[in-house]
Amino acid sequence: MSLSTLLAAAPSPEPVSSLDDAAKQAGDAASWVQENWSIWLSTGLRIMLIAAVAVMLRVAVRRALTKLIDRMNRSAQAVEGTTLGGLLVNAERRRQRSEAIGSVLRSVASFLILGTAVLMILGAFQINLAPLLASAGVAGVAIGFGARNLVTDFLSGVFMILEDQYGVGDTIDAGVASGEVIEVGLRVTKLRGADGEIWYVRNGEVKRIGNLSQGWSTAGVDVTLRPTEDLERVRTVITDAAAEMAKEDPWNERLWGPVEVLGLNDVQLDSMTVRVAAKTMPGKALGVERELRWRIKVALDAAGIRMFGEVPVEAEEPPADPAANVAAPSAFNSATSPQTLATAPINPPQPRGK
Repeated sequence: MSLSTLLAAAPSPEPVSSLDDAAKQAGDAASWVQENWSIWLSTGLRIMLIAAVAVMLRVAVRRALTKLIDRMNRSAQAVEGTTLGGLLVNAERRRQRSEAIGSVLRSVASFLILGTAVLMILGAFQINLAPLLASAGVAGVAIGFGARNLVTDFLSGVFMILEDQYGVGDTIDAGVASGEVIEVGLRVTKLRGADGEIWYVRNGEVKRIGNLSQGWSTAGVDVTLRPTEDLERVRTVITDAAAEMAKEDPWNERLWGPVEVLGLNDVQLDSMTVRVAAKTMPGKALGVERELRWRIKVALDAAGIRMFGEVPVEAEEPPADPAANVAAPSAFNSATSPQTLATAPINPPQPRGK
């Protein structure tokens, strides 16, 4: 018998006309309570049992999930302590990922457990749950349709975290923005761009992701030279410069392989391009490329190898001799020299006197 039926069956108070009527009403009430107290007791005990089981189950599930997340964090810290693990594991990224997963699991578990307990308690009161569930279903559809973008962002964030597509410290290209990931959320991901700006990217708007920090990166440098240079000599100079760079800190850690001269990438009438590449630590390719260009340029200049577009430096001419413009002495400057006498005009004969 439901509580509403019991309340409806309870005797309604009537005006007391005498002591006998009052005694009769008190007896009727006592008999009604005596008849229905067992139903109240069983219903109350059932509700208390449902609530107690729900609370204990929720506490146990949340505690188990917390221990699981702590174990994941400890395993990540143990791997991070090794030489190779320090390069492959980002503690902050692993911590945020595990905390996000734990938060989602705890929320889902609490919703399922408490929601089921509420429905069971309502059933204990003999309340018809069909209209309530139908109304909740209609309201859920309406809310889901109105907040579909929010639901899309949330679900995308959950799957992104579960699949470990990217994490804190990764450099990614999300299409709408690119940069270093500084915070990962279930709805929004925060990126710091190359110029220091912060991008707030909704997870539901990301259609494709290019992660530049997973596995390894490739540093590529194109060296453009004049076509008359000796290629074997160029290869030797670049290889020596790269080998010297690989021995110094911090490049010996950022370079994960030897710097290779792959060969000619392009040949033109007035230039040729030599391709140089190396495997680097994830996210460090840009810095390696800059340092590699610097060292290659210095080595080529020291070896006298001219790059395309360089103007050759001409040797400086010695100062002119001041006496260079002075003519050499001539024999014609002397009036008594044979050369001067030979060039003297012949005097005309004198006329004879009569």
